[in-house]
Order: sequence, then structure tokens, then C-alpha cells
Amino acid sequence: MTSKLQISTLFLAIFLVLLLGCSASPRKNMRSRRPCKEMVFYFHDIIYNGKNAKNATSAIVGAPAWGNHTILANQNHFGNIVVFDDPITLDNNLHSPSVGRAQGFYIYDQKDIFTSWLGFSFVFNSTAHKGSINFAGADPIMNKTRDISVIGGTGDFFMTRGVATIMTDAFEGEVYFRLRIDIKFYECW
Repeated sequence: MTSKLQISTLFLAIFLVLLLGCSASPRKNMRSRRPCKEMVFYFHDIIYNGKNAKNATSAIVGAPAWGNHTILANQNHFGNIVVFDDPITLDNNLHSPSVGRAQGFYIYDQKDIFTSWLGFSFVFNSTAHKGSINFAGADPIMNKTRDISVIGGTGDFFMTRGVATIMTDAFEGEVYFRLRIDIKFYECW
């Protein structure tokens, strides 16, 4: 009887060691993983309001029935779709030299909460970087920091994956905002 108990205890111990060994390793690797590259950029969005066509870098292309294409809708801008072609800079000065363009769209997607969904690319035209970085994800605008996914890239950023932390760096009414994008790549080729 004791030998059966000892054998059962041995099998249980081996099973637990294997179980803990298999489950502990991936979690440890995920927590200790460091980015292979980090970058910070700013992009500047000037929305067309019917008067600033010369300086505008974004425009409302879709609006709810109660909205129009020059003024963002009430109710947290719900239903507005905005496309943009914004300059990217290395600092927070709109007049700094552009290193590329942030091109894409955002959709104000909730009626009761000020939030949007972003899909865009950073397209670089500088001597330091060639190619693009692609982003997508929810943007709960009222949070101080928000994370969206880096879902790929081209050129110098071929097949990159990671996380971009967004912070609103400046906000001037319904016409201008500046975002700070802190990018951490976890897959670099």
C-alpha cells in the first residue's frame, strides 16, 4: 500500500513540476520582454472648419443626419468620420521640419463617451527613415494615455509589431490638436 502511495505521490510531483514549468516560462518571458526599438513623434491635426482650407490637414467626410461636414456633431461627435494627412515632427512645434505624414482616419464611435477609433500610417519622407508604420485601435480620448497597436510596416519598419502610447499634447477647441506618440516595437526585422 505504501509503495502505491509513494508511486502516486511521485507521479503527482512530476505532473506538478511539468505543469508549473510549462506555464511559468511563457509568462516570465512576456513580462521581461524589452522593446527592440523605441521612437517618439508628434502629429498635428488641423481640422477643416469652413474657413481654414489653406491650413487644414483633416476634413470631416462622414457625419450623422444631424451633423454637417464643417462642424463636428454634438453628442461627443458621434458618427463623424474624419480623414487626415497630418505632418509628423520630432518635437511638439507645428513649424518644425516634417519627417513624414500621419495619414488615415478616425471615427467618433460612441454616443455617451468621448472616444474614437483610429486607423492610420506614419509615412516617412526623411533621410533618417524610409517606409511606413501602421497603427489601429480604440482611442478613449479622455484618458491621459492610451495604447493602440502597431500592426506592421514597410521599408525600415518591415513587419514591425508593438504598442504606441498616445497622449494629447495640445488641444485648441474643435480645430487643432497635437498628439505625442511613444512607439515601442517588440518585433523588429
